[in-house]
Amino acid sequence: MTMVNEQELANRLIERGRDLHEGERRTLGGVDNCYSLVNDIERYPHAFVIGCVVDRRIRAEVAWAFPHRMQRHIRSFEFDEVYRRRRALKNYTSQHHVLGESMGKCVHQAIEIMQRDYCGNASNIWNNEPSSAAVVYRLLRFPGVGPKISTMAVNILARVFKVKFSDYYSVDISVDIHVKRVFSRLGLVEPGPSVEQIVYKARELCPTFPGLLDGPCWNIGRNWCTKNTPACDNCYMRDVCPEAP
Repeated sequence: MTMVNEQELANRLIERGRDLHEGERRTLGGVDNCYSLVNDIERYPHAFVIGCVVDRRIRAEVAWAFPHRMQRHIRSFEFDEVYRRRRALKNYTSQHHVLGESMGKCVHQAIEIMQRDYCGNASNIWNNEPSSAAVVYRLLRFPGVGPKISTMAVNILARVFKVKFSDYYSVDISVDIHVKRVFSRLGLVEPGPSVEQIVYKARELCPTFPGLLDGPCWNIGRNWCTKNTPACDNCYMRDVCPEAP
């Protein structure tokens, strides 16, 4: 392994993150039909918002497929029908989400916010190149959506769907177990870091767009840098990782 300093190591992750950000538009969750709604943000932007709202204590793939399951319950997923059937969707969510009735209320309130504040068109949350802080703030107003989910959503809008913002300063890294593990093993933070430590370290390393570090670290942690049996030979950070054999 070649010893490199912290910023040089981070720059490799940032470069990979920039490739993801500037590359072709991709799909969220996968190409399966169950992800078609959340990937069609032109016609169903409300599906993406609902996917973000329900993304608590379930796997990301399950959250992104949740609007499709809702659609099967009420047939159409045009927003007028979603709004008209919001009580049915509240009940459906309460029965099929691990958080039960509390998540059902979140979905119901989210639909009402999209109708009341965004004229039934959720893309008004991010249209016309607003600042990243403005969109994070707007998403934080949705019940159950905290800093992690709101910044993750803005990061996905920018990186996956190529939505343009006037700046990216407020798109923080979304800290989960994979990101924590990778940051620790690469030596960017001390073992056992807090969420805040990782967020501010990412801001230090990439102040104009901290979220660029999110995709690479999540992919590394999910695919290779696993908890018990890391596949270091397959990881592109192997030659600079202090824990690689």
